[in-house]
Amino acid sequence: MDSESRRAFKDQLFGQFERVGHALGSARRLEILDLLAQGERSVESLAHETGMSVSNTSRHLQILRDARLVDVRREKLYIFYRIADDRVFLACQALRKLAEARLTEIGGIVAAFLRDRDSLERVDAAGLMDRLKAGNVVVLDVRPAIEYHAGHIAGARSIPLAELEVRLREIPKGREVIAYCRGPFCVFADEAVALLNGRGYRARRFELGFPDWQALGLPVEKVAGGG
Repeated sequence: MDSESRRAFKDQLFGQFERVGHALGSARRLEILDLLAQGERSVESLAHETGMSVSNTSRHLQILRDARLVDVRREKLYIFYRIADDRVFLACQALRKLAEARLTEIGGIVAAFLRDRDSLERVDAAGLMDRLKAGNVVVLDVRPAIEYHAGHIAGARSIPLAELEVRLREIPKGREVIAYCRGPFCVFADEAVALLNGRGYRARRFELGFPDWQALGLPVEKVAGGG
């Protein structure tokens, strides 16, 4: 290969890498991928969750689709999106970890908005797996039910955060409770643990989220017809 061919090869190759980098280079698109890591969503659902208009959400999804990061499914008048494969989540997870390691601002943001987090006991994946094997823990999925149906930690119960206070009697008080949600920066689990501890339960939060658990190859389940 002569020098001109090598240059053309590199230009074309890194140009394709740029397509993926461009698609990931948006806070809104990263948030969309974070939601899709929980399960398949319609455009309308994503728009509601992100606070964007349907048209703006659709534009972001088209960019992700052009980079082959999401796939689409049509059902009658509705269009549903999902991440293309597990490597998409792993790329987002790697970006998150890199940002945590290199950007001190992230710690400041977490401290400013999640002031009570340090007072909440947390459990890592190994600790949660040990408790599940021992059978002495109640694992609560406090994400919206649609996400639980698409996939959840094996053995977890679905009690969305919005319903937790009125469904407390479903949770036995004599057992430790571990609550989890979408990921390490999702606040649902924090709020659930604070509520449970305030009502006399022994509660901790899982420090990661369902997609991280699944990426580790740990046991998961989904509800039939849930995606």
